[in-house]
Amino acid sequence: MNRFGLAGLLRLRGLREDTAAALLGAAEREAAAAQRRARVTAERLSGAGLPDGVDSASFLAAAASRLSLSSLLVEDTERLQAARSVAAERRDAWSHARQEERAVELLEEHHEERERAAELRAEQVVLDEVAGRRREDER
Repeated sequence: MNRFGLAGLLRLRGLREDTAAALLGAAEREAAAAQRRARVTAERLSGAGLPDGVDSASFLAAAASRLSLSSLLVEDTERLQAARSVAAERRDAWSHARQEERAVELLEEHHEERERAAELRAEQVVLDEVAGRRREDER
């Protein structure tokens, strides 16, 4: 059986696909973490109400806390958007790497089919020769 001539390329494409998949997984984990941080910050902000009937110092402290949480929520939302963007880019890169690998895999499958067909033809030739000799011997 002839060796598949693009085996090295297939291994390389497989490594690229594996690397792209790992990077995609990391990006998706980062996006999920950013989403959790933004959700926690939003929950804190919604629960950080201004107290009723308190002195001005407490009122100012509560207002400063809400302002700080609002700023933090903006930052968390920006990080979430950036993480989602990176994940989308890595998803595209993985998809492209997978398509490239699959193209070479299909070539390998076709090569193996041709090799099997050639082996079967060679085997049939041998069987035909054996059958022909038997007929000659029987005569």
